[in-house]
Amino acid sequence: MAGTATVRPATYDFDAVEQKWQRIWEQQGMYRAVEDPAKPKYYCLEMFPYPSGKLHMGHVRNYSIGDVVARYKRMRGYNVLHPMGWDAFGLPAENAAIQHNIHPGRWTWDNIRYMRQQLRRLGISYDWNREVASCHPDYYRWTQWLFLQFYRAGLVYKKKAAVNWCPACATVLANEQVVQGRCERCDTPVTTKDLEQWFFRITRYADRLLEDLDRLDGWPEKVKTMQRNWIGRSVGVEVRFPIKGMDEELAIFTTRADTIYGATYMVVAPEHPLVPRLIADNPDREAIERFIEDVRRQDELARAAEDSEKLGVFTGSYCVNPFTGEEIPIWIGNYVLMGYGTGAIMAVPAHDQRDLDFARKYGLPVRVVIAPEHGPAPDEATMREAFVEDGKMVNSGPYTGLPNREGLERIADDVERRGIGRRRVQYRLRDWLISRQRYWGCPIPIVYCPECGPVAVPEDQLPVLLPDDVAFKPTGQSPLVESEEFVRTTCPQCGKEARRETDTMDTFVDSSWYFLRFCDPEATDVPFRREKADYWMPVDQYIGGVEHAILHLMYARFFQMVLADLGLVGTGRPFQNLLTQGMVLKDGAKMSKSKGNTVDPDYIIKKYGADTARLFILFAAPPERDLEWSDAGVEGAYRFLNRVWRLVSDLADDARTAGAIDGRTGRAPDPDAQKLRRTVHRTVQRVTADIDGRFHFNTAISAIMELVNMFYQYKERGGPRDREVVAEGLEKLVLLLAPFAPHLAEELWHMIGRTGSVHEQPWPSFDPDLVQADEMEIVVQVDGRVRDRMMVPRDLADDEVKARALALPRVAEHVAGRSVARVVVVPGRLVNVVTRR
Repeated sequence: MAGTATVRPATYDFDAVEQKWQRIWEQQGMYRAVEDPAKPKYYCLEMFPYPSGKLHMGHVRNYSIGDVVARYKRMRGYNVLHPMGWDAFGLPAENAAIQHNIHPGRWTWDNIRYMRQQLRRLGISYDWNREVASCHPDYYRWTQWLFLQFYRAGLVYKKKAAVNWCPACATVLANEQVVQGRCERCDTPVTTKDLEQWFFRITRYADRLLEDLDRLDGWPEKVKTMQRNWIGRSVGVEVRFPIKGMDEELAIFTTRADTIYGATYMVVAPEHPLVPRLIADNPDREAIERFIEDVRRQDELARAAEDSEKLGVFTGSYCVNPFTGEEIPIWIGNYVLMGYGTGAIMAVPAHDQRDLDFARKYGLPVRVVIAPEHGPAPDEATMREAFVEDGKMVNSGPYTGLPNREGLERIADDVERRGIGRRRVQYRLRDWLISRQRYWGCPIPIVYCPECGPVAVPEDQLPVLLPDDVAFKPTGQSPLVESEEFVRTTCPQCGKEARRETDTMDTFVDSSWYFLRFCDPEATDVPFRREKADYWMPVDQYIGGVEHAILHLMYARFFQMVLADLGLVGTGRPFQNLLTQGMVLKDGAKMSKSKGNTVDPDYIIKKYGADTARLFILFAAPPERDLEWSDAGVEGAYRFLNRVWRLVSDLADDARTAGAIDGRTGRAPDPDAQKLRRTVHRTVQRVTADIDGRFHFNTAISAIMELVNMFYQYKERGGPRDREVVAEGLEKLVLLLAPFAPHLAEELWHMIGRTGSVHEQPWPSFDPDLVQADEMEIVVQVDGRVRDRMMVPRDLADDEVKARALALPRVAEHVAGRSVARVVVVPGRLVNVVTRR
């Protein structure tokens, strides 16, 4: 080697290297995104976090995955937008205010500052110039503006509704926030309460939300299935059953009108508005009311689950089956929900398993009205499994003998002809309740005037600012009620004294459009300019936890569709591709402070460096799988990065002084160098395939580790080194490492004498000829039947292939006693020996 080798540190000072390059990247504005029509765009987004105080390893995993994708796409020539912000409103900040006597705004902004510093220390390639926080007036001004657009479009309304209520948090809870009858945040038993609430008409978009799922090819099927089930589209018939002794009818919705002759009792939800009248004359009314209260505290999802125990009480009232004239009892059951259908069902125990379980428990009759086409009908007295298949109708009056699907349509026709009901489409999806009786949220821009009623706040008066003079005490009403300065206002229409709405918005409203604000965070006269949104949208890759598979993703899709209909954006689809990463576990359980099994990212970064933390978490499991934390695995990642450092340090002078391998003539690499070169190119091929669309980061890193091992073997074998092969190999190694360990890769890039940033280089290419194996497997047939296989050099001549095939013992055995008519060679695939008997 000509010249004197450069002296370099023997060990990798990760702290100095990482802080050095983070400072340089920031000074150079490396990751600032600017619209560029000449380049294909790529919008990579991880779900923005709630600023709870500190990052946890789940955050580190989420953001490391996104950073690999963003860095890789940038190296592939895309104009990448990779922003970060804060989902900063919400109940925890207000609870902290109550517990620690600190304003939720101060608590939130202190947390944001700390978590921002943690993210910067990880070296994530965010464009921090686009940072947003949903609690900042510059952001929630536009949340309020969007509310007004929905309001004017008829997509917002207010009504009294029974809601889940947590007495300890003093706020409304969504069904998903109630777990086994308790608040998911504080574990307090949940009650119900009737309140005037604001709603978004998401049900108006139910069909579109459902149909568009079929076009989301880049979403996990399990997420689409969860959304389909949540929308819950059912086609059926609504039928009204007269109630005996009352001038009322009990409406039910059924998808199985063909079983109406098998209805032997009715079940209503405990929340049904007719319940007070149905039980009014029952001597056990107080016991029934206690049952109702108990059921209303339960989680609705658990109540409706197939395997939950079916419980009920008889109301004492009856209704009349309009097809049979039969009086049938009306029960209250825990498995019927007011939020689905009409809140009442006709129970057909012979043909619905839940109804059958309930009937057996309470001794109610079972009547078979659908029988198999062939074979005996189920025994009503002994059957334990409901017959839910198609068949022929029995015990069904004039419809008896019909195929049940034909009977279903005829009964539906008769329901409509008789005026006792109608065909209809029913959805499980309910309108989105957005009211929250808390302070730390986006104020709803409505005022109440005694003369004009509810009036929208004019757009030029936005934002309606949160006041500072509030008491953070859970009183059961919004703390904003106590702020006279906030509440007292004038009517925008008549100028008379009015009062402001004191509820704030559900934080899911804030997160339903933040990805659009990232497209144009500096806009001051609109939430975003359409030309900028149309350049970046939709998000090409969205990354987050599967726990958001229903609500956040559903609401964001709804928002995007509405905004497209209003002409504010050009696409009705917010996220083209979705990756739901698994959890980070320790000792087999999800990390949590209560279990004492958390790992502090700051400690890992301080001890091993950000690149080690990232590399381990990317290598330990595929992104969509849960990851088991391993201290030994972290140590292993640290040792590997140090091993790479030593390798490149030892060989850097070769790389700095070598010419381009493609430009040299007259000398082919020696066999060892050629083997190394093949490994380099095959590794580029493998890593590219593993990252590109598949996100198999663990196997990509494994391939890089194998390449490093090969480099060490080549280096330690003795003898002169092929500097051009080494230079090419090191360059490609560092480029492959760049998305996974960006700080180390940047340092090594300059160590081998390259200029510019490694992250602004094109992704390495591979030579298709070099990635082909030296040998290939050939199938050997005799008269068309496979008799053996053999490995041969890829460039072996056909005559030699034939000779080797004929020399195989198993081939010779099957050819014995015959003459060979011809030998057919299909290059690269097979040899067929054709014999003549």
